[in-house]
Amino acid sequence: MPSSLPPSPPPADPADDAKPHPLHRRLKSFVKRGGRTTEGQAKAYEDFGPQFLLPYRAEALDFDLAFGRHAPTVLEIGFGMGEATAHIAALMPDTNFLCCEVHEPGVGKLLKRCGEQGIANIRIVAHDAVDVLDHMLQPGTLAGVHVFFPDPWHKKRHNKRRLIQSPLVRKLAERLAPGGYLHCATDWQPYAEQMLEVLSAEPMLRNTATDASGYAPKPDYRPLTKFENRGLKLGHGVWDLVFERAAPLHSG
Repeated sequence: MPSSLPPSPPPADPADDAKPHPLHRRLKSFVKRGGRTTEGQAKAYEDFGPQFLLPYRAEALDFDLAFGRHAPTVLEIGFGMGEATAHIAALMPDTNFLCCEVHEPGVGKLLKRCGEQGIANIRIVAHDAVDVLDHMLQPGTLAGVHVFFPDPWHKKRHNKRRLIQSPLVRKLAERLAPGGYLHCATDWQPYAEQMLEVLSAEPMLRNTATDASGYAPKPDYRPLTKFENRGLKLGHGVWDLVFERAAPLHSG
């Protein structure tokens, strides 16, 4: 999850639980986490940032210019420390990966992986993904979207803070090209159930799962993380959801 840490929040007010959360008043894709950027991660910003970092700008992003080639582009929201992102990008060299993350140590770690492993098909925007969606990505331009293991916000009163909600899903669906996919994964069953409900309610998307549960088998490209492997050994479940952007209906 910084070279500069935000100020410590004031003590929690019990009445806050009854107030609308700021994420409801202004949709965001993240909650800022603490953490320390290592020397190696900071050096990665210097060494590899110019090649892999894209500045946030309130204007449409030219994928061909940003990646130096014409290729399908997949958006990833919240890549953490970037282990799975680097694995997938190396596995799919003919696909561009546009990755949004605000966690500075995570961005530094992925920059380091890209530079040292020669992964050329990743670009990182270290900014809120909702702003990127609203101002940098045009409708119908994405081949796919990955949202892996977003914060489950376990407590019921915090469920409203979860990322996968109808407003964001609508934005994602609008920016997918027909046939493009949205792949979400979580290891928290109540969140998986919410994801399934929200995604199924979006008319621009259709579920690709053939199982009656509505969940998809883990696609081969998504690796098992160390955390996920540990959870599976303890009997914890993991749920993948893969929905596809339906082709628009043509009249006449």
